[in-house]
Amino acid sequence: MKRLRKQHEPDPSVPGSTITHAAQVTTMIEAGQRARLGDVLVSENLVTPEQLSASLNLQQESGRQLGAILVEQGLLDQRVLTQALARQLGLPTIDLRRERPTDEALAIVPESTAREFEIMPMRLVDDVLDVAIANGADPAVREALERLPVSAVNIHLAPPQDVQFALNTHYRVLSSVDDQVQQFWADATPVTEIVEIAGGDAPIIQLVNKIVAQALRDRASDIHVEPTDGRLRIRYRIDGALREVLSLPASAGPELVSRIKIMAEMDIVERRRPQDGQFQMNLDGVGLDVRVATASTIWGETAVLRLLDKRRSMKQLSDLGMPPDSHERYLSIVHKPYGMIICSGPTGSGKTTTLYATLAEISRSELNVMTIEDPVEYVFPAVNQMQINLQADVTFATGLKSILRQDPDVILVGEIRDQETARIAVQSALTGHLVMSSLHATDASSALYRLLDMGIEPFLVSSSLVGVVGQRLVRRVCDACAAPYEPTAQELKWYHYLGGADKDRFMRGTGCNFCSDTGYRDRLGVYEVLEVTEEIGQLLVSGASPHDVRDLAMQQGMRTMGQEAMAAVTNDVTTIDEVIRNVYLS
Repeated sequence: MKRLRKQHEPDPSVPGSTITHAAQVTTMIEAGQRARLGDVLVSENLVTPEQLSASLNLQQESGRQLGAILVEQGLLDQRVLTQALARQLGLPTIDLRRERPTDEALAIVPESTAREFEIMPMRLVDDVLDVAIANGADPAVREALERLPVSAVNIHLAPPQDVQFALNTHYRVLSSVDDQVQQFWADATPVTEIVEIAGGDAPIIQLVNKIVAQALRDRASDIHVEPTDGRLRIRYRIDGALREVLSLPASAGPELVSRIKIMAEMDIVERRRPQDGQFQMNLDGVGLDVRVATASTIWGETAVLRLLDKRRSMKQLSDLGMPPDSHERYLSIVHKPYGMIICSGPTGSGKTTTLYATLAEISRSELNVMTIEDPVEYVFPAVNQMQINLQADVTFATGLKSILRQDPDVILVGEIRDQETARIAVQSALTGHLVMSSLHATDASSALYRLLDMGIEPFLVSSSLVGVVGQRLVRRVCDACAAPYEPTAQELKWYHYLGGADKDRFMRGTGCNFCSDTGYRDRLGVYEVLEVTEEIGQLLVSGASPHDVRDLAMQQGMRTMGQEAMAAVTNDVTTIDEVIRNVYLS
């Protein structure tokens, strides 16, 4: 039988090893017996006996693992729990945020085995394999390790989310594409029949599926398929920033875009006119809605795919990250019985998330809530949702007209794009409905003037609008690799100009496995909430400038996006450079 070794000392042959010592914490361990997890946690003062007793009662009722219950209740951090489990089992731990696996180790463990048993191979030295596992007490994992073609295995423990992330990061579905597809394109002719593209085993189908699957694993929001001079590049937008992941011969472009257009039920013959479509996929057991937009460039046809992951749960209004004063101000606006609420910002700034969170806040069984969207991104069981259908002549304007005949109390319009939609929405707000919508504008005050630009009279805007939210998304500093740094003189100038509090130390990410060496992971919203008071309404009617409206709103208590963003810098959540890059500052 293969040796499954518990390596208590760092391996001197592995530079930078992060293996820790397994400690004996109870007399049971000293006697050669395994202590119970609860005894380990209490002996190290990680939980109180009362907390342990309550959690054990929950465990008996639910049959779930004790550690999962403690983490869910907020009594333990997952990493602290992993350290305690390691001491209980006599196993070392490993930091997957810093350690990188070798290609030789990855080749030993098939992806299917690694994912099924949550085994992350790390390094192979003299036929001895180091692995990180998420569950050290599962005998099935031990059996899987014994079947590996190596002489011995060193076992290390890591948090389950770290193992899962490492699997998604290092077992990449695109890793085998280059050799396989390059040869295919080298032999392909410029023109390919539709029958060939539609074949289920065609390399082009495999390629598209791999591109989308890897984007899902990488948390990408968009996929960009872009022909350039001499090559086709594939880029993912992750946390708001584009990153190139694949380069293919230029001859791949027409066939790749044609396959995407077939999936989205678009016209593959028409290559000059921009087109829109969408399709659904199921990858890794996850339902995925994909919106597709194509356009013609000087190098050929480009396609952008927006990925809508059905796993993402809808956020509550309290989870958006608004500071308490802005949150209270916004709550007072959304609970008004009628009027119009606008969420403003550029594409990809989280406007839809804010609108859906607002809808969840105010939706009640006694209200008739109706939406018109393009497309419907989340399904509300108790809300009547309509989707734009250009072929059936259902646009925002025509859909909104039909909604008004359905006796609605609350109306959500996905986006105000034209004068007709804006006018109907304003009239709906004036006739006793609560109307919510999004609008492309740089900040909250300029959103008012976007309505004026669409031809809506100032007195109608001032009397119908009750509030505007301006927002942006900025990237968070990666917790796994955050370290102090010295901002430049220009960055410090912006920081103090926007009201940043005095501080001696600024933090930013240095780059690690978890953030793909970018220093950032995930994003947070920064908001400004403008309440349209009587005084602001009078400024609009008198023809005042957006700056005058903005200044008055600030006098009445509005905190600007720049101020909120710099407050996040003060709290080491993001960086000055990220705020300057993403947030409107003038």
